[in-house]
Amino acid sequence: MRTRIKICGITQLDDALKAVDLGVDALGFVFYPPSPRSLTVEQAQSIINSLPPFVTTVGLFVNEDESTIRNLLDQIALDLLQFHGDESEAECQRYARPYIKALRMKPEADIGQQARQYKTASGILLDSYAQGLPGGTGQTFDWKRIPELDQPLILAGGLDATNVGVAIQAVQPYAVDVSGGVELTKGVKDHQKMTAFISEVGRFANSGK
Repeated sequence: MRTRIKICGITQLDDALKAVDLGVDALGFVFYPPSPRSLTVEQAQSIINSLPPFVTTVGLFVNEDESTIRNLLDQIALDLLQFHGDESEAECQRYARPYIKALRMKPEADIGQQARQYKTASGILLDSYAQGLPGGTGQTFDWKRIPELDQPLILAGGLDATNVGVAIQAVQPYAVDVSGGVELTKGVKDHQKMTAFISEVGRFANSGK
């Protein structure tokens, strides 16, 4: 099965169009003000309105107020929501849009039990854990800790062109999610790194695993 690719932390149109040209499946837009990759409604509108069809647009939120999300959804055409905070399943569901729930791999966490609390999620994204950070740590985690999940697995956390092939072989995820691993600076993508990353995903995903 082909491994899908999401590039997150998009802040510039040329990066988005290059990613699409390279064949990514989804683009992630961060609506979490403390993040250096966060962008405004106007910036997101400008990028998303310029995309060709058949590219999934994903909005990332962290414990955001319902009113803020609803107001944003009235202005931006997001296909999928991604929740990185402590949102309950009910809170994730209330926008009548498909969603994915991100879970951080805390050392003591029972990820299988946590994932079962989000049976309606379109996918579970597993990310590295760092104290005080909801994501974007740039660090990998022990993939052997990943349990069997009922939902499609989206693997994140420190991926780049040097390790994504090993990750695909070890985990066989439905999709991989990358941000810092293809950046020049935070929020600005390196087109050569994106090209290398996507090439490696294609090479290993089609190697028979």
